[in-house]
Amino acid sequence: MIRTAQRASKTLHSEFLDIGRLRVHHTHGGRGSPVVFIHGLGSSGYMEWRKNLDVAASRHRVFAPDLPGYGRTDKPRARYTIPYFARFIERYMDDRRLRSAVVVGTSLGGRVALEVALEQPRLVRKLVLVNTLGLGRPKVRMAQVAYGLVSLPRVGEAVMGFTRDALRWASPTMIRRVAGRYAGVSTDLELTMDDTYLDDLREMYAADGFHSAYLSTVRALINPRALFGGQHDVTRRLNELKIPVQLIWGADDPLFPVAQAERAHSLIERSKLAVITGAGHTPQAERPEEFNRVLQQFLDR
Repeated sequence: MIRTAQRASKTLHSEFLDIGRLRVHHTHGGRGSPVVFIHGLGSSGYMEWRKNLDVAASRHRVFAPDLPGYGRTDKPRARYTIPYFARFIERYMDDRRLRSAVVVGTSLGGRVALEVALEQPRLVRKLVLVNTLGLGRPKVRMAQVAYGLVSLPRVGEAVMGFTRDALRWASPTMIRRVAGRYAGVSTDLELTMDDTYLDDLREMYAADGFHSAYLSTVRALINPRALFGGQHDVTRRLNELKIPVQLIWGADDPLFPVAQAERAHSLIERSKLAVITGAGHTPQAERPEEFNRVLQQFLDR
């Protein structure tokens, strides 16, 4: 059982299921209309949404799978691309017999959610985008430079090995400081990255196949075509979204600035934008009370 889910609520369940040859781990629970949560890069369903699933499950049926390569789901040899993850979400929803659902995605998971909504619109009844990739070309800042280094052959493998080892010997304070800077966290690091989160992070970095999956994902995202050709930017297609869309953005995100969310809001006819002050790239963890309030209001409409 997942410690995070146990501490949050008896409503949530941690289980494995088989989708084809893939052994999938997911967190689910609650009653009501279905809501599917998609985590971001280097995370998992039970880690990303640990402060949100319990609240949402009080009035809705929630599903938070670990994407292939992440969390406790299998980590097959594959090209970990946005279409690959989108196809997985489609198969997961089919396996769970969800004809449609509200889909919530953050960062990379938000871009995956957009892919599903644009390519398979029948599956997405409402859409929630949280500090999402794909709403503008990336800005060249420290985090992008770091991702660029990780994308280099042999360099990425060395960095992943060092990170795995450092998670074992470094102090929690040091881990939080480095991870917070890398991930764009702008608030109380001890609250945002608590001890359970760090334990889960250590477990994932120690798992066979995670390093390869992570590097495959980064290398699909960070390449000349993506950086300079706008490969993952779907801004020009946002007017195709005819469903209600809620954008939730941390005001201090160094990866994807609020200006990208504001532009997306202007291009999506049925959209709302909530900017959460005092939060960076992960408002769902940094300001969970405010995030949950905005999300619940949108889900209940």
